[in-house]
Amino acid sequence: MPNTKSAGKAMRQATKRKVHNIKVKDTFKEAVKEVKKMVAAGKKSEAMEAIKKAMSTLDKAAKTHVIHKNTASRKKSRLAKAIAKLK
Repeated sequence: MPNTKSAGKAMRQATKRKVHNIKVKDTFKEAVKEVKKMVAAGKKSEAMEAIKKAMSTLDKAAKTHVIHKNTASRKKSRLAKAIAKLK
């Protein structure tokens, strides 16, 4: 239990942020998995559509500091490279 009123508010804020951050992480992880699934199946056109959503969600996560901007950049680069390898 928090000892002061401000500590109580900080605890409430931290809980709200944690819930939001988990939701954002789950969203971009699902988008990345979708791209990887399309690449594994060899479906280039579907992968191109899925990567747009994945890049958008990664950028949003980086913008709100859920993940580091370099982490988002690295993930986007690796997805693009995997799609480029498809024929």
